[in-house]
Amino acid sequence: MERITLGATSLSRIVYGMWRLGDDSDTSPAHVQAKIEACLAQGITTMDQADIYGGYTAEAILGAALRAAPALRDKIEIVTKCDIVAPVGRYADARVKYYDTSRAHIMASVETSLAEMGIDEIDLLLIHRPDPLMDHHETGRALDDLVASGKVRAVGVSNFLPHDWSLLQSAMQTRLATNQIELSVLHHTPLTDGAVAALQEVGMPIMAWSPLAGGRLFGAEGKAVHDVLARIGAAQGVSADAVAVAWLLRHPAQVMPVMGTNSLARIAALGDALKVDLDRQSWFEIYTAALGREVA
Repeated sequence: MERITLGATSLSRIVYGMWRLGDDSDTSPAHVQAKIEACLAQGITTMDQADIYGGYTAEAILGAALRAAPALRDKIEIVTKCDIVAPVGRYADARVKYYDTSRAHIMASVETSLAEMGIDEIDLLLIHRPDPLMDHHETGRALDDLVASGKVRAVGVSNFLPHDWSLLQSAMQTRLATNQIELSVLHHTPLTDGAVAALQEVGMPIMAWSPLAGGRLFGAEGKAVHDVLARIGAAQGVSADAVAVAWLLRHPAQVMPVMGTNSLARIAALGDALKVDLDRQSWFEIYTAALGREVA
């Protein structure tokens, strides 16, 4: 599988998202290992985590699997995120959900993530949400120091608008490696509102969360698009899901879809997106269905 270089690390083009890892009826180390092995069989080596996933439980679930099968750690890259404080789990005493990009919080979050997952180094750390109270000098220095310490290999952001990540970058020596944003055939406005263009201009690869639109592709809202995806997929022997992901991969901005599912069968088929051949007219056919009209 193609690999994308992000700062001092490299990730697989398709990423396995662990957002719902704690929602599975089976969170045993053996079952989590089976999911990772199904990814590895396709060349998917990157696991996407966040401290808040599963109400602050998903990192520990992954950590239990890595402790049970230590050899897995050298086969994967781990992405995790911090700065969301929600009144659940370890932050149950918080009065309100908020963001914290202070140095103290970032440093404490990283130490907790390392301990929960039982690892010595995070391959990529992302600031999860833009913080209206962010002191970009303080946050930037914290991220630079984490990279210098060896506890984090590369740093980036998630859900940041161009002016948000540009502000943070202005106070850093380390280059931000990526921005993880919502992007799918049903959430395509970043392709035309400047969000993707700004990242493409500076050569920053994009991690795309919810590439299947959170399941909306399979409901009434997505029926017209799904019909097109299914027809193209049937002609190439793959599912509509695979075509939806291929639609993102076709963009020249180096989009890295983050695919989240607890189904071993669906995990085993994530790499099918790489088999899809989308010419320009087919790409626009899907886009036209998503717009509900022809392009102007």
